[in-house]
Amino acid sequence: MKRLICLTLMFFAALAHAYEVTDDTGVVVHFEQPPQRIVSLLPSLAETVCALGQCARLVGVDRYSDYPVSIKKLPQVGGGLDPNIEAIVALRPDVVLMATSSRASERLRALGIRVLSLEPQTHADVQRVMLKIGQVLGVADAASIWRTIDAAVSAAAQSLPAHARATRVYFEVNQGPYAAGESSFIGETLTRLGVKNIVPAALGPFPKLNPEFIVRANPDVIMIGERSASGLTQRPGWHSVRAVRENRLCIFSTGQANALVRPGPRMAEGARLMAQCLTDKVPPVASKGAP
Repeated sequence: MKRLICLTLMFFAALAHAYEVTDDTGVVVHFEQPPQRIVSLLPSLAETVCALGQCARLVGVDRYSDYPVSIKKLPQVGGGLDPNIEAIVALRPDVVLMATSSRASERLRALGIRVLSLEPQTHADVQRVMLKIGQVLGVADAASIWRTIDAAVSAAAQSLPAHARATRVYFEVNQGPYAAGESSFIGETLTRLGVKNIVPAALGPFPKLNPEFIVRANPDVIMIGERSASGLTQRPGWHSVRAVRENRLCIFSTGQANALVRPGPRMAEGARLMAQCLTDKVPPVASKGAP
């Protein structure tokens, strides 16, 4: 009888600690306790787990996750869109974090593995995802960690000299050219810095542009990653672009570019990189001519 009572009490104690979380696809995921073994299939989600101080719970990541350096030692299980299901199962994860765009969620759930689909695309999304992962992992100070990140973005904006504000910026995400528009995560950072993105929100977050559009827009500053910058000054007509003509090109290293284009907890670092670029490239006497 005592054993039965003890088991009953343990059962109800477990129920008291159980909780559920709804992911970005509307799927309700149930947890009996905070997961201790996590596989992440999106770099920004792995970085969020680490920003919450829980890097040690990661047991596997996608091939693109490279920050912080410690996670480079973890097993890689393919990409977000083409994960190695067998490798994931072998890691015995308590939960797999992945993008909503991944089609692997159904296959993993069919194998009895919990999946949480989360995909931050805006500043508000970064906050929401951080708080949700904090809830899943049982991290009590997730909101405080977010406030520190957000305050650092504001500090980067405040560091920008007055003469650099209203600078007209073109941010190239990848060759194509694909740009970061006003409605993108990167565009939101530029707006918070007080500068003007030459790519309007109406074109979408990351539109593929006609190169002539950029020539006509005639940006004051161009921001671009080193992998996309090769041959930029030789593009047809670009010799007349103000940013090219006056050498106002901010070429970011691969590591810096990753911090800039991943909508995650390094958004403050991205804001600082942009602010430093503008401070360095926009002289106090710079004129802001019309395109």
